[in-house]
Amino acid sequence: MTPDERRDPTTRPVDPSVPAGQPRGRTGDEPRTARSPLTLRLLLAAFGALVCAAFAALWLTADEPPGGSKGPGIVLLGLAVVAVVDLVVVLRRLRRGRGGRGGGQG
Repeated sequence: MTPDERRDPTTRPVDPSVPAGQPRGRTGDEPRTARSPLTLRLLLAAFGALVCAAFAALWLTADEPPGGSKGPGIVLLGLAVVAVVDLVVVLRRLRRGRGGRGGGQG
């Protein structure tokens, strides 16, 4: 089958996994124009890092934490670390620019 025949939906074999009347494959230019809201992600990661770190510090430094366990404080500290890693990733992507690798997806 030639490339032109593959583009023409009338010459392609019927795909049983695609419902009748539905287009097959990519229907537009979604992957090329997709954008990641990096600024919003940056703000959310910063907020999450600050809030989780603050509550982890409060929980872990309490003389008698609620429930008597320091486990939730450790979980909050872990979430703060994940948020900081996300901050680093987002900042690297913002510095690289939106026209970088991946077709400008952020």
